[in-house]
Amino acid sequence: MAGWYALGVAFFAAIGTFLFGFDTGIATTTIAHQSWIDYMDNPSKGLTGAVVAVYIAGEAVGALTQTLIADRLGRLRFMELMCVVVTIGTVIQTASVNIGMFLAGRVLAGFAVGGMVATVPIYLSEISDPRYRGLIGGISGCGISFGTMASNWVGYACSFAPYGPVQWRLPLGIQIPWGIIMFLGLITFMPNSPRHLIRRGLIEQARSEFSRIRRDLHSDDVQREFAGMLAQIEYEKEREITSYREIFRVFRHRVLVSIAVQTMTSLTGVNVIQYYQTILYKSLGIGPHGVLALAAVYGTIAFLVNSLTTKYLTDQWGRRKMILSGLAGIVVVEIYAAVMQREFQHTDNRVGKGFAILGIYLFVVAYYGMLNSTTWLYGAEVLPIALRSKVMGLAAASHFIVNVAITEAGPSAFANIHENYYYVFVVCSAFFLVVAYFYFPETKQKTLEEIAASFGDKVVESDETASRMRDDMGSPKPGEERVEVIG
Repeated sequence: MAGWYALGVAFFAAIGTFLFGFDTGIATTTIAHQSWIDYMDNPSKGLTGAVVAVYIAGEAVGALTQTLIADRLGRLRFMELMCVVVTIGTVIQTASVNIGMFLAGRVLAGFAVGGMVATVPIYLSEISDPRYRGLIGGISGCGISFGTMASNWVGYACSFAPYGPVQWRLPLGIQIPWGIIMFLGLITFMPNSPRHLIRRGLIEQARSEFSRIRRDLHSDDVQREFAGMLAQIEYEKEREITSYREIFRVFRHRVLVSIAVQTMTSLTGVNVIQYYQTILYKSLGIGPHGVLALAAVYGTIAFLVNSLTTKYLTDQWGRRKMILSGLAGIVVVEIYAAVMQREFQHTDNRVGKGFAILGIYLFVVAYYGMLNSTTWLYGAEVLPIALRSKVMGLAAASHFIVNVAITEAGPSAFANIHENYYYVFVVCSAFFLVVAYFYFPETKQKTLEEIAASFGDKVVESDETASRMRDDMGSPKPGEERVEVIG
């Protein structure tokens, strides 16, 4: 079982992904309140759509910013910066007096959570015991689903509030403390990434942080594991490249897997189904409160299955099997959902309409149970440390850019081709199922350094004697290090 210290760090780090899930979800109910519409002087459809669009654009910019400055600032400092920005953004949204101010707050919050959601999985993967990395890293995915669930229930509860600003300001204001709480955790008890410290040449600080994180191990085991990590990172530093052209040439397989796994999640249609599930519920004759309640149940199922599979499957069954099972399940479920909606959406058959709603809930089990538990972590752990921030920023940006395209197309697609829009995601999911089967290797139970062997890259190890005899600067004495290729 993972130690309490590691779990505590993971839960605090997941506040960053919780904010991503909550702030993304709360916009759906906020712009639906008539009190918000009246207060903002009846904004046009374009401005209302911009509430979602500018937020996702901000996320993409935040993710790309990570590629530029995250390595220089370090994992903790970068997340601290994002905590400050997200707090400012949520305050501005809550205090907005016009639509322009509201959009400015959305941009800032989107920027911050875009940087955060790409960094938290990197950070957790780098501090995790390889035996429990699926659990520790998967908690970041649970943060997203918990934020989605919380935003749905808060939106539902506030629909009963008296008409006025409380209906929409209170849900937005609930976000404000969380960035502050995470910031306090970052500056007090959360450790720096020992792998990042090694890359910066801070060997003794890295050794101290690693011993602090792996306090469950005997000192000899700590030294042995640290020595292997040190040897591999130093080997990679000697061959480090910074040109994206060279990165794609030398590490093509690892880079494309990381980007593909994030693009894949968008092309399952999860955001389209999540945002526009209310259209289905309304078309089935369900009232406003019932629609919000069903959306809240959707979020609750997402969080529960995400938590269960993170705890019991990610480390035990493995990332590859979960991704393959999730994609296969989504293909079947989306075909089922499209057929049920075509047959029953415009009829008086209440049982049939219930089966149509079941299709939405089956999707959430397949996606959040299998993919959301895995994909953010998997995209980070397949990369060498020198590329982790650079490529994860690109991968997260691809996720957001594809999301905004297919989400913006949602209303027109449902109006013109109706439930057939699901078949677009069926084809995309089937394509990525084939890609994952042939090109996604397993990573469970391996250190981040050992994963290199799964892609045919060299893995360097130091023996126990060399690890004990490193000098104060972390360099091995001559003749006391061996190099071998694993796999």
